[in-house]
Amino acid sequence: MGLDDHPSLLILPYPPNPPTRYSLNAAYRPSLKSALAKVSRPTGAAQLTVAIACPVLQGQFIRSKTLSWPDAQTLVAGIYDLIAVLCAELSINIEVNGGPGSVDSTIVLIDDDRNKRYPVDFRPAIDPNNTVVVDMATFASSHFPWNFIFTVRSELGFQVSQAYLKFAEGRQNLLQSQLVPVEGGLVLNVAKSDPSAVAPQTSTYPAVCLGGTFDYLHPGHKLLLTAGALLLQVPRRGDRVPPCRYIIGITGDEMLRNKKFAEYVQTWEERARNVISFLAQLLELSPRGWKDSTSPQIEEKDGDFTATFRDGAIHVHCVRIQDGFGPTITVEDIQALVVSAETRAGGQAVNEKRAEKGWHALEVFEVDVLDAEKILDEPTRKGSIASKISSTAIRQQRAARGGTKI
Repeated sequence: MGLDDHPSLLILPYPPNPPTRYSLNAAYRPSLKSALAKVSRPTGAAQLTVAIACPVLQGQFIRSKTLSWPDAQTLVAGIYDLIAVLCAELSINIEVNGGPGSVDSTIVLIDDDRNKRYPVDFRPAIDPNNTVVVDMATFASSHFPWNFIFTVRSELGFQVSQAYLKFAEGRQNLLQSQLVPVEGGLVLNVAKSDPSAVAPQTSTYPAVCLGGTFDYLHPGHKLLLTAGALLLQVPRRGDRVPPCRYIIGITGDEMLRNKKFAEYVQTWEERARNVISFLAQLLELSPRGWKDSTSPQIEEKDGDFTATFRDGAIHVHCVRIQDGFGPTITVEDIQALVVSAETRAGGQAVNEKRAEKGWHALEVFEVDVLDAEKILDEPTRKGSIASKISSTAIRQQRAARGGTKI
């Protein structure tokens, strides 16, 4: 496996406060644009991991740390939105396995703040906690090797990249040409009226569910899957509790036959494998890096794929669904459901069905919508960019190119 086949890493410093679409655009556009342009290559698809250092978690001890789910998913949504806009500007395909010139981007949140000081004898945990967010040392020790590592030219960018490189030392022999500095943007921070105020912390759950088509996995899908993963209550090694379960309903092929450009819809099996492979980048931690985590072991049955991560602490279960309810009305002990604006009404219908069965209602969490209009002011470009984010648009592009039908 050559270096070109490895993912590249962009380490972004702390986000602006508040992290609105406009402030994220001002802060991160130059860095993201440079990294995307650099990794895109005409000979094949490329991967880019975007690691954002930020104080995501609250609490002193890893066992009891929590996070504000609305704040975390809003940050992820803003960055994926910006990536989609930039890829449209650069004519870069954004879906997984998008072919030559495409860039498959993944956002990772690193729990870190500018005042954090690690003791000299600090060792990364490589151990589950109650969220998928990990500290800088654990990230550096479990994600490698890289093709390029992009660092931001700014005081905070230097501070974050040096912290990363310190913990990554010895994991990979880097050439100077692989360390690529990129320009930073303008970071604005508005002082809070009450600096001590902490956003309400979100409960985590042993069983989380969501559903979708996941055709040509793209940033909107990645946001949904990441948002659901943030809600998982991952047991620690040694805890005598069952593994947490991430149940993902994926629409069956029969239900998609009336979609536009239906002949280009990926098979259920391919969509399920792409979902699990993407989640492996978020959920797996191994001191051996990609050697262990790039190809998750999937138990494949007809319409039922399962994979485990973190030594069995996390079970991902992809099931074929043939209606709007899927496992939410067949598995009683699900606690949380993640929806988008498009499926909000479905969440309400699910709870009504569960009530009819005498089951507890699910906690429903709604992710933000990816929307280029929240970033760009030019009305002539809004529609053209926003339209590229959907699976329908990707299928249409493949039809126009005469791509292979599934």
